[in-house]
Amino acid sequence: MVPAQILLVEDSETQALELRLLLEAHGFAVERCPSAETALDHLNHSQPDLVVADYHLPGMNGDELIRQMRLSLRTRALPVLMLTGGSGGERQGLESGADAYLPKSADRDLMILRIRALLRERRPTSDGEGPGAAAFRRGRILVIDGSATYRTFLAGVMGQDGHHVTSVDGPEAALAALDAAAGDEAFDCVTVDLLGHAYDGLALCRVISQRRTGQAAGAGFHLVGIAGSDPAKDFLVEAYAAGADDVVSKTDAEVLALRVRGFVRRRLLEEDDRRIAGQFGERERAVERARAEAEAAESRARLADALERANRDLADANRQLTEAQSKLVQAAKMASLGELVAGIAHEINNPLAFILAHQGTVERLLGELPDAAPEAAARAIDKARQRVGSMRMGLTRIQDLVLNLRKFSRLDEGERALVNVPEAIETVLALIQHKLGDRITVERSFAGRPEIHCTPALLNQVVMNILGNAADAMPKGGTIRITTQSSPDLDEIQISDTGPGIPDTLREKIFEPFFTTKPVGSGTGLGLAIAYSVVQAHSGSLTVETAPGGGACFVIGIPRQAASA
Repeated sequence: MVPAQILLVEDSETQALELRLLLEAHGFAVERCPSAETALDHLNHSQPDLVVADYHLPGMNGDELIRQMRLSLRTRALPVLMLTGGSGGERQGLESGADAYLPKSADRDLMILRIRALLRERRPTSDGEGPGAAAFRRGRILVIDGSATYRTFLAGVMGQDGHHVTSVDGPEAALAALDAAAGDEAFDCVTVDLLGHAYDGLALCRVISQRRTGQAAGAGFHLVGIAGSDPAKDFLVEAYAAGADDVVSKTDAEVLALRVRGFVRRRLLEEDDRRIAGQFGERERAVERARAEAEAAESRARLADALERANRDLADANRQLTEAQSKLVQAAKMASLGELVAGIAHEINNPLAFILAHQGTVERLLGELPDAAPEAAARAIDKARQRVGSMRMGLTRIQDLVLNLRKFSRLDEGERALVNVPEAIETVLALIQHKLGDRITVERSFAGRPEIHCTPALLNQVVMNILGNAADAMPKGGTIRITTQSSPDLDEIQISDTGPGIPDTLREKIFEPFFTTKPVGSGTGLGLAIAYSVVQAHSGSLTVETAPGGGACFVIGIPRQAASA
């Protein structure tokens, strides 16, 4: 267990040694100061659990020491036991703020019991300090007087109250002392001899008072003028007008000491009040900052939750949009396939009807052969042979259509492969021949690379949609030009027509889903949108320009690096 710390304030070496041995024998740790001034300095850096102080001390007495201690929050609650050998000591000690009094002749066991009782009564504090606690400081007094004897006398009187006293003999030294004692070392009180023969006391009082101008309330020093034994009213008026806060007779040194003591005490209390208010204000600001930070953190958490929910909702919406887009693309492909199948059925139906008609003729001729004359039989056989040849041409036409359809069936293949560009374009042309007929002429110029790495959909779906739109745009006939060209970084396919073209106001809309210029029921508005998405998947570009003949010219650009990736 850590022993209780006791500060012993005793000027007598013999009595101090006796008390130290007594206290240490009962388990206390003792530190000793020979004067009140050294005790105050000691309290600035170390705080004991209890103070035992003699009333009669050199300089500042024990009662004034206790009064000074009670001015500071640091030592305000510190228990104090006062010891004295004179009469009236108990009243003076208790009035000054001591917690207990004992004569020095008291029984030593009683002293120990009294000390233990005081220690039990003391409320524990955190490191001996409370809110606003600060180092104890002594009052700082500047004495200005032309008389060296009176300066020494005043310094002694002020020193008995524990003040730091600086003495000067005239205006120059006084102003220099005021300039040097700025900030934390500023004076609390300045006394000026108003009747000095070496200088004008009132003028000096005015100059010193001006030094307080502009300072914060309570921060300036107290200016006390010292006059004769019975100053006249006119003189007092002049002194107060010069800035003096108080005027004291030179013969009333005790009154001067009391007034200075009262002012310094009030000033120290005001400093404590400002310090406490400032520290509590800072604590309130710290609490407000902490509350604001907590609210900000809570807001950030709510924002993060809302952002996470928004991201989830956005991901769900994006997934639904992707699914809807896939369904729309599939529906557009089915619509294109339906139109394609209808055209192919028409293309197959013509040679098939032709084959069936010729097959009936061949059967009839073969049935007439047994009864026919040799010359008639020969003519029948020759005619049947011609019909069989025509049937072979129709079957070949059907075979070519089926072969092209099988090639086009690679439309849904997603893997990139080496695709022959001219062959793929010819396949698409064969499949939409029913839309082209004899009214539309197709011109070809395959100057680009014959093979590129891409998905078959690039040359099947995209080219077929553009060619189909070009054929629909020329109901009375025209020309379609298909051109391929290559550069070191790009492969291009240009498809132009001699139709009416696309107005500038519609060029930004033709690649939007569901936008179409065809009559209702004649188009889905998804063909070019699908073509645009397929080209974008190849990191390429699909643009529309005005063809040299005035029609539309679609340019498909596929970067080689992206296409071969």
